[in-house]
Amino acid sequence: MDPAVARRLWSRFEPYHAVTYFSPAARQAWTDAGVSGFWRGYFAGRAAAFGPVPAPVVTAAFHNFHPRMVERAIPDVWERITPAEAGRVRLQGAVAALDAILGRPLPAERELAPILRAAAGAATGEGRPVFAAHTALDWPDGDRATVWHACTLLREHRGDGHVAALVAVDVDGCEAQVLAAAAGCSPRAVTQPNRGWSDDEWDAAIARLAGRGLVASGTGTATTAGRELRARVEDATDRAALRPWATLGADVVARVEERLEVVVAPIRASGLIPEPSPIGLPPGRL
Repeated sequence: MDPAVARRLWSRFEPYHAVTYFSPAARQAWTDAGVSGFWRGYFAGRAAAFGPVPAPVVTAAFHNFHPRMVERAIPDVWERITPAEAGRVRLQGAVAALDAILGRPLPAERELAPILRAAAGAATGEGRPVFAAHTALDWPDGDRATVWHACTLLREHRGDGHVAALVAVDVDGCEAQVLAAAAGCSPRAVTQPNRGWSDDEWDAAIARLAGRGLVASGTGTATTAGRELRARVEDATDRAALRPWATLGADVVARVEERLEVVVAPIRASGLIPEPSPIGLPPGRL
């Protein structure tokens, strides 16, 4: 199976997962649970599967956030909410967000639920800490919650593989954001404040990459070598994310793509997720 299939499927299921970050309903769920501030909810929800771990664990696993940004939420948030409750709040908020956009459960979600659960079950956790932690969580009831949880597992599986690909070519968290901006994927004005890097730190990352011939000194524009390196990282990410889909077979995957498009189209049309996006989706996929 062509590894590009993994990238296409990610671009389709990621908006379904990402309502948890952008929907007022999802944010309200955190407020109602006594967790104030967007980033407290973000780190509590996404790291909840690990249990009450310290900040360095979250920083390492998530890769591209400044350690100070993580430390403002972790471990303080565990004094406000337990990891188990954080996981429940996150799921509740995500389903509420999807209900607000999609209304009643769709036939496409009913069809997707067992297939995406099977795909997530075919993925393995070696070297994938965020995905592996999430596999220990119970599957929720209901087709919509099942689809959201499966999409979450699959996006974290892909994300862990992406981090491994970046580490393999010696690109750190800030440098990864600089390269993405240099390649025209995620503008600096969007990603830098959403990952906590200062201007000095961002410019220092440009200087390091320029020293490797990957970006132009000063401007941070990607060189041919920089574009080629980033393409290799993306290709490695796709290959590492392919196993869940390859186990389904081409015909089932084609059906999954079609049904995902049905459920994600209203999310894109809602304008809920900003474009350009801080979550790295390519332009035109929202």
